[in-house]
Amino acid sequence: RVGIWTHGADGREAKIGAIGVRIRRWVTMHGFSVNLSPDLAHFGGIVPCGIDEFGVTSLAALGRPVTSEAWDEALLAHLDRFLAKLDMPCPPESA
Repeated sequence: RVGIWTHGADGREAKIGAIGVRIRRWVTMHGFSVNLSPDLAHFGGIVPCGIDEFGVTSLAALGRPVTSEAWDEALLAHLDRFLAKLDMPCPPESA
C-alpha cells in the first residue's frame, strides 16, 4: 500500500495521509498530505489505494485535534532531522 496508514477509531486500518512522487520530462515532484480535520463524509466515495475494506481517518477523528499552524510548526521543527536520515551519497554512475 502507498500512503500513510494507522488504526482508525474503530480499530481497523485507515488511511490518514498520502505520499506522492512523479517524474515527468526529467523533473521530479514529490509531496505528502495528512488529514488534520477534514469532513470525512467527503471521502465517502473514495476507496483509498483501491482497497475497499479500509477507510479514511484524520487526526481529529482519532482524538488528536491539531491546527494547521501547529502542524506546520511541528513539521518544521523536525524536518531537518528527518531529511538528514535520508542523506545518502549516490553511487557513481557505471559506464
